[in-house]
Amino acid sequence: MTMAPSVSYSITARLDVASHGRAVSEITRAVEQAGGVVTALDVTPGQRGRLRVDVTCAATDTAHAESLVAAMAGIAGVSVHKVSDRTFLLHLGGKIEMRSKVPLRNRDDLSMAYTPGVARVSLALAANPEDARRLTIKRNSVAVVTDGSAVLGLGNLGPYAALPVMEGKAALFKRFADIDAWPICLDTQNTDEIVRTVAAIAPGFGGINLEDISAPRCFEVERRLRAMLDIPVFHDDQHGTAIVVLAALTNALRVVGKDLAGVKIVMAGAGAAGTAVLRLLLDAGATSVIVFDDRGAVHHGRSGMNESLTWIAEHTNADGYFGDLAGAVHGADVFIGVSAPGILSAEDVKMMNDGSIVFALANPEPEVDPDAAREYAAVVATGRSDYPNQINNVLAFPGVFRGLLDAQSRQITDRMLVAAARALADVVLPDELGPDYIIPSVFHPDVASGVAAAVRAVALEADAGTQEPGP
Repeated sequence: MTMAPSVSYSITARLDVASHGRAVSEITRAVEQAGGVVTALDVTPGQRGRLRVDVTCAATDTAHAESLVAAMAGIAGVSVHKVSDRTFLLHLGGKIEMRSKVPLRNRDDLSMAYTPGVARVSLALAANPEDARRLTIKRNSVAVVTDGSAVLGLGNLGPYAALPVMEGKAALFKRFADIDAWPICLDTQNTDEIVRTVAAIAPGFGGINLEDISAPRCFEVERRLRAMLDIPVFHDDQHGTAIVVLAALTNALRVVGKDLAGVKIVMAGAGAAGTAVLRLLLDAGATSVIVFDDRGAVHHGRSGMNESLTWIAEHTNADGYFGDLAGAVHGADVFIGVSAPGILSAEDVKMMNDGSIVFALANPEPEVDPDAAREYAAVVATGRSDYPNQINNVLAFPGVFRGLLDAQSRQITDRMLVAAARALADVVLPDELGPDYIIPSVFHPDVASGVAAAVRAVALEADAGTQEPGP
């Protein structure tokens, strides 16, 4: 599949150009012929009658960006002064900062915000720690915690490589839900140490968002922290993905006129995201699911299965199918991939039932070419921003935590996750719904508020004792 130029690989090249009428058009043509896209162009006078041209263009990857620079440098009369990678420039000095909410203008301000006045607040909290949710940043703060073991789709890169991703997550929390989130990158991948560390820092936060921790350790980390802490713990790679998939599938099924309880679903991927998606689908009413990992279909009696795979075998694949993926999708209604690129062909999609739904979510290269899948499937979704129906966790986690914090919830349950998914699906109005619009944009003004309201309502019921905690 040919990748499209992306702003993620956007560069600005400063060129010194001979001053003649064709100079700018030659530069633009060279970039376009090399497969790039010029997104901005600024021309100013240079020295000795020459021109200085700043060209901003999008490429498909780093090597392609270098080829665009070479193409511009190859034009007669053009010399390249410097090239800036716009993504790296955006990260200089980090993407977030801390600001004071109160003025510190004089001695009186200082005396109340810090010593001696703050001592009165400290003594009050020592007597009643619950007031920390009212008198400190705890009421609106989330820790974004990682060990760097599964950074994006890049693998085990460690805490330093994870830091810009966690900064980005914190920026999204603020932008979409006005939540103050703090990146916590741990220099350990020992499960016991992670649990101890997060438990030790928990008093300062109203929630914990686990991020980019590899499976199967992420399951144990989340399970143990939920049992220990009196604040909600949410692994976004699992549950954020699950919420958005369920929301998108809810609307996709509306488009094709099918019901979740009556469709056959084939899933590729049994890691953190795949397992969470499966759990939420089952909780929402799915009845017929077959799950594949890199060893094939998960079924009773398969050797070498861990606790998570054993659970999957117990709750799916009732007929004991053990063939290949292509055979499983034959006659299926829904395919959901959270696995690896290129594992499914258009011909496989052709063998699915009429009105089929394909969610190919591997990034950046999906399980099946989306354009090819569209030839046969009624609805196609990916994890990419350059196709319709992007499955993006940003649609879920800001609103989920906004609702949890507003309710001062001490837990998160599967019922809250299902409520979040249904609220997200309902943001798309019936007269807007269609094959290319089953999920709203992350910038839709009703996304975070709608999800937050749904989660808050269920959280208040749960904390009132009307619901048992989820697993």
